[in-house]
Amino acid sequence: MAFDKNSDDGKAATYVDEKGYESPREANYYQQEEKTYNGDVVRQETGILKSLRDFEAKLDARLGIESEAIERKLPEDKKPVRWHETLTMGLLWASGTMNTSCFATGFLGHIFGLDLTQSVLIIIFASIIGGGFTGFAATFGPPTGLRQISVSRYAFGWWPNKLIAALNTIVQLGWAAVACITGGLALTAVADGNLSLVVGIIILAVIATIISFFGLKAILVYERYAWIVFFIIFMIFFGMTAPYADTTSGPEAEGADFTGAVLSLIAVIYGSSASWQTMASDYYAHYPVNTNRWKVFFFTTFGIAIPTSIGMIAGAVVASSFSNRPDWSDIYDDPNQGLGFLIQAMLHPIGFAKFILVLLVLSGINVNVISIYSAAISCQQFARPFAKVPRFIWIILCFVVVLALALGGREQLNAYLQDFLTLLGYWCTQYFVILFSEHVIFRRANFDNYDLTAWNDPDRLPVGIAAGLAFGIGIIAWVMGMVETWYVSPIGKLIGTYGGDVANELTFVVTAVVFIPLRFLELRFIGR
Repeated sequence: MAFDKNSDDGKAATYVDEKGYESPREANYYQQEEKTYNGDVVRQETGILKSLRDFEAKLDARLGIESEAIERKLPEDKKPVRWHETLTMGLLWASGTMNTSCFATGFLGHIFGLDLTQSVLIIIFASIIGGGFTGFAATFGPPTGLRQISVSRYAFGWWPNKLIAALNTIVQLGWAAVACITGGLALTAVADGNLSLVVGIIILAVIATIISFFGLKAILVYERYAWIVFFIIFMIFFGMTAPYADTTSGPEAEGADFTGAVLSLIAVIYGSSASWQTMASDYYAHYPVNTNRWKVFFFTTFGIAIPTSIGMIAGAVVASSFSNRPDWSDIYDDPNQGLGFLIQAMLHPIGFAKFILVLLVLSGINVNVISIYSAAISCQQFARPFAKVPRFIWIILCFVVVLALALGGREQLNAYLQDFLTLLGYWCTQYFVILFSEHVIFRRANFDNYDLTAWNDPDRLPVGIAAGLAFGIGIIAWVMGMVETWYVSPIGKLIGTYGGDVANELTFVVTAVVFIPLRFLELRFIGR
């Protein structure tokens, strides 16, 4: 093994093995000591960072907790996958999407004045589109061996990509906090108020953090099978509520109000599925380089779209039943009861209903496991020093943040937190446009045009001027087109009484129009 001794000039040192594969290592940002390795003088970390990383390595050796999580997975280090590991491409997302959040989202069509048929069609269509965006991002994992935030450095550049890492962390931790609050409230309902909301939140956060702590292997095993329980639960929902579904009444919204309702519902459903793309390749980097990209795309797309649709359609069916079951509507509208008590009313007998509700509450763990794991990896990519902090430390810090957000917002901030996270979901459209354009237009959809050894070297990655400007101008576009409970944009309010959300459509066009010509200029005058 040769060693390129360039760590003293501020650049990343590079190890080159006998097969010619390179792996960049940053060795110049920390206290170091000299050590002889195969005749070459190299530098080793010292102090607390070295102790923590050595401890992480020991835990990895004994428990497989996955040290060096953000390092590129080299082709020779990847193992062939078995058939059940291939199925995990889809089942992973099934566990993360069939939950109370999707079920609650299914009620929105009814709230917007759409009938059951319209709601179901929009749910299916928008879930497939959003899932397709995530499916595309997932295809970068096997050929690059990189996590999603590392992949996007090739499109956004070194510095703008730090914003992407920060946004991804905020979104994941925020949604994890929402899941803890929702789950804690439901557990309190099951216990008839005898279980403290604080205790419920802590239970959900602790279990998810433990699974995330053990790393990708544990997560994939857990998520591969966890979906089965929740699939059965939603089939029970359909069986007990479908007889009351209203399939005859037409939509309440008409004309421009109908258009606005359709656009707004599409935005919410699409955003729910598209928001997974900023973490997608995190769960595919270990697959062999020759893994069929179409297989990855379709497994991921429909692994998200199908279970998301199941959960949301179940909510749409229950919402349509309100005309036939006004008692259900009263429970849902009561601020002192809500979704947890509605589920108890839907199912019978009451003991069975509480048992199902407890299981369904635990579906929030599935979301939190993925969210906390990917948030920790994003934290490691804020800056080079952060990358040297072991992943298990970031997992613990993420747990603390999630717990603080959930406990602090358990009484009155939950609704505001969800609005804030929905707002951040718009940037996923910008992320897709820039990543897709860079790959298809500028790299000819060919991974041979990626210098994968440069993934951690700012001097060899794109500067990011085009991506940074396109992203900033794209934000202006979605501010002009979004519709939220607290803000209706100038363009959005032109569509119907309550507005129609066109933020994703506007930012898609504006980001593409700005990024593509600027990227041509960036390549011509800067060369990377």
